[in-house]
Amino acid sequence: MMQETHDKTAKYTPGSVRELLVIALPMMASSVCDTVMTFTDRLFLSKLGSSQMNAALGGGMTSFMLMTFFIGLIGYSTALIGQYYGAGRKNNCAIVVTQAAVIALVAYPIILLIAPLAKASFRSFGIASEQLGPQIIYFSIMIYGTIIGLMRNVFSCFFSGIGRTRTVMVASVTAMVVNIFANYVLIFGHCGFQPMGIRGAAYGTIAGGLSGLLILMTAYFFGNKYKEYSIGKSYRFDLDVMRKLLKFGYPAGLEFFLTLSAFTAIIMLFQSLGQTVATAATITFNWDMVGYVPLIGIEIAVTSLVGRYMGAGRPDTAHHVAMSGIKAGILFSAVMMVLFLTIPYPLINIFRPDVNDTVFTNAMPLTVFMVRLMSLYVLLEAIIIAFCGALRGAGDTFFAMCMSVILHWLMVVILFVMFRVMHLSAQAGWVAMILWFMVLFIAFWMRYRSGRWREIKVINNEEPATLE
Repeated sequence: MMQETHDKTAKYTPGSVRELLVIALPMMASSVCDTVMTFTDRLFLSKLGSSQMNAALGGGMTSFMLMTFFIGLIGYSTALIGQYYGAGRKNNCAIVVTQAAVIALVAYPIILLIAPLAKASFRSFGIASEQLGPQIIYFSIMIYGTIIGLMRNVFSCFFSGIGRTRTVMVASVTAMVVNIFANYVLIFGHCGFQPMGIRGAAYGTIAGGLSGLLILMTAYFFGNKYKEYSIGKSYRFDLDVMRKLLKFGYPAGLEFFLTLSAFTAIIMLFQSLGQTVATAATITFNWDMVGYVPLIGIEIAVTSLVGRYMGAGRPDTAHHVAMSGIKAGILFSAVMMVLFLTIPYPLINIFRPDVNDTVFTNAMPLTVFMVRLMSLYVLLEAIIIAFCGALRGAGDTFFAMCMSVILHWLMVVILFVMFRVMHLSAQAGWVAMILWFMVLFIAFWMRYRSGRWREIKVINNEEPATLE
């Protein structure tokens, strides 16, 4: 029997939008903070010139891409912790955290070994020379901070899995504030520092991530959860839990890595069309991130609650959670859709350089076209991400991996043929991207509707548990 005094969502109808938002809103706020950190990097750098901004997108996406397999692998601990929590086995939650931390520590040297291959890929895509140099500099610094991102993910998953997402929110707000201040000081040279340009952006981002990690570790090791979850007894290797994490987490990790690799390749293909298209694509993807990343908070909440109710043997309530996730996502995305349609020029002009930049001026018409067309798929993103969260929370991760990877890399092939063989325009490529989202939506909707996720058993409950 679960102790309801520790469940903040107990007073809400199980599976309702209100219950979901208790977890989702802090996670959405956390995601917004992470978005602001990345957005600020590119915004500040845009004042130095379009090539600096474009370099931060290419270098930042590539450094993050190398983490994605391990982030996805570790990220399944949210669902696993949620299932143990739902089954009333709190001591196992901390054991999951220990196994996730082991994965993070093993991952770091692997990422550093792969980094030179990633840098070599910049040249193979034909990135313009004025962007290539700063992009390598930014990537080379960011790659050493990946251990911070991995460990931050470990502890975030614990608090997300047990529904204590406010702690994650506090850590993210702290990271955002530190990052913005550090960027302002280091990029432009204030408070006695020399201007560091794109190097300062990288160092500022690392400093922000480190501050967020310290908040999470303090709450985990020195908060009231230490005794409640028997954290002191969790510092050991547990083969059974590690097997579960690897078995159900590797599809999510592989999916995350392969899909973001494809998405990074898509960005590089657009950027290879010249600095005008590169600038338009960078600004558009920045605003796409603003519309998409907060939805990750809803996905995490859906994953956590679906995992919790599946662990408690309540698949119907888990279904209600997924439907609540769709409702909440559509509400947020509708606002973004209106903004993209009605005020594209003010949104784009935020990135106007302080210096005279003909590249930015030439990129304006294409950017307006891309931002307005982007409004057509923001609602689909909200639905897709709710289905993904539900499938992962239930343990149906293999299908999500296969479908997402196949469709993402198919899009890379299509764009490659369009740009390099048929020599079509960036506008044509962007229309193809919009159509691709429709196909992705249909694929996940059909899988969820099949109901196969209801039959998956991730943990075995020795004793019946309830959330009532």
